[in-house]
Amino acid sequence: MKNKKIALVTGGSKRIGAAICEELHKSDINVMIHYRDSKEDAVYLKTKLNKIRENSTDIVQGNLSKFDSYENIISKVIDKFGQLDYLVNNAASYYPTKIDALNEKDWNDLIATNLKAPLFLCQAAVKFLKEKNGSIVNITDALENNPKKNYIIYNIAKSGLASLTRSLAKDLSPDIRVNAVAPGAILWSENNQESEAGYRENLISQTFLKKQGLPENIAKAVVFLLTTALYSTGEVIHVDGGGLYK
Repeated sequence: MKNKKIALVTGGSKRIGAAICEELHKSDINVMIHYRDSKEDAVYLKTKLNKIRENSTDIVQGNLSKFDSYENIISKVIDKFGQLDYLVNNAASYYPTKIDALNEKDWNDLIATNLKAPLFLCQAAVKFLKEKNGSIVNITDALENNPKKNYIIYNIAKSGLASLTRSLAKDLSPDIRVNAVAPGAILWSENNQESEAGYRENLISQTFLKKQGLPENIAKAVVFLLTTALYSTGEVIHVDGGGLYK
């Protein structure tokens, strides 16, 4: 029997990451769910998916700000499934950093999760992905070309991730394809201005489609890039309702 394809999804235990894991699983792909602190969510999703298809899903813990976590995470995938076909760099940190309050701690956290981890996870995964002519998808941000006010470090990190996508596409060709998905108004953070009255409505009103997107919209774009867009690499697909971020 032909082996299933194997995908690693960072930050895969909840929100958009969980939607990506479920969509991959629906596409008959086995999934390793990475989490940092959300073990309960990871176990719940693993149990749910394994009820659908036995032994199709497992979980791996890792702090993506720690350099030694990258090799360990990839090793756990290989130990469990024996191969790696797809890597989805979804995990992210997201919060404002105003110019008059910038500090090294926030720099290290935001850069590590959003930019350093995708690069060095790719490095750790390259030899396994090459064996399978694998594919990588990074989750960037539709604000790449229109930075959000008071989010300086986050903006730098996500713009860097888009550049990393294009760089890796060139450096890893022709064996590995590398693309990205840039979400727009999909989910909201409860810890900043996005919870203020009127903010969400104003943002949505600026899109062409005049509605909020769904995590499934991102998940389907990820699966498309991994499994169907076989002649595409170095691309950043915006899933943002149009208009707002152009």
